[in-house]
Amino acid sequence: MKKLLALLLVMTMVLSIGITFAGAETVGAGKKVGIAMPTQSSERWINDGANMKAQLEALGYEVILQYAEDDVQMQVSQIENLTAQQVDCIVIAAVDSGALTGVEAQAKEAGIPIVAYDRLLMDTDAVSYYASFDNEGVGRAIGEYIETAKDLANAAEGTSYTIEFFMGSPDDNNAVLLHQGVMKVLQPYLDNGVLVCKTGRTSFDDTCILRWSQETAQQWAENYLASFYADEDLDIACSAFDGFAYGIRSALEAAGYTSENWPLITGQDAELMAVKNIISGQQTMSIYKDTRLLASKCVTMVNAVINGTEPEINDTETYNNNVITVPSYLCTPVAVDLSNYEELIIGGEYYTPEQLGQ
Repeated sequence: MKKLLALLLVMTMVLSIGITFAGAETVGAGKKVGIAMPTQSSERWINDGANMKAQLEALGYEVILQYAEDDVQMQVSQIENLTAQQVDCIVIAAVDSGALTGVEAQAKEAGIPIVAYDRLLMDTDAVSYYASFDNEGVGRAIGEYIETAKDLANAAEGTSYTIEFFMGSPDDNNAVLLHQGVMKVLQPYLDNGVLVCKTGRTSFDDTCILRWSQETAQQWAENYLASFYADEDLDIACSAFDGFAYGIRSALEAAGYTSENWPLITGQDAELMAVKNIISGQQTMSIYKDTRLLASKCVTMVNAVINGTEPEINDTETYNNNVITVPSYLCTPVAVDLSNYEELIIGGEYYTPEQLGQ
């Protein structure tokens, strides 16, 4: 059944582009799409950009793909340049979701529609559509995984587990929603003492890590382990990103943790290294976000705004950016761990056994 579901997921991804008729490769002929991605430092953004570019080019569009290397001003300049080139649509995955209002307004004035990719563009009316995953759902999935893995609901009297939180960037609306989802599940256990956060850092403001920095996550983990866990093991590292999990792993290894006391570590994006770490036992789970599916949904939006049609939308209420509520398509996140990576990751042809070292 799981293999069938994985196959259906891939088929849905292919069909969701919505242009399967003969001659589809000419739909975008003579038209240009600009894609502004945040960074190449994360595997997932490289994959996202490559998937979108390939799918758009298959429809005949000329694609200009650029990465800003987490530099806001670089991304501003790139979007200005795309506007000057009079592209027909700009897809933006923002470095800082609230720092692009000026160039977004310029694009709108030039008649160029904008599609927000995975990160909601804030404080602007220039965005036409938003393609992402259910970001609060990502947080709930992480929280529910911890809840189930540790059987928190049935914890015996006096039983408790230590936990620390490593949440996403404060300039990314997704990170806020993810934290909300995590806390909807785990806050009751913090309140009743089944979960104990020895640092006391549980709010988003106290746990957010600027630019999703792996280095910062590692520094935090090193400090926490030295200052709060010298005499007691950390049981759970609630990490919002695979990159954080890598840094946490390094800190744990330096602190002398072994398989005997290795904590539960969560993540997000199912990066290749993360799945390898799940197989080896150095990471417990990740949130699988099939970027091929997300890219295909974004491509339908791009094609719609350029050609004056309506793309498929499944959320018209949730994503208010302080100016407008942006019509959105939200893909469903899935938790992946040792029990299901073969069906989801290999069966879904996301990575091959060879890539995973098998």
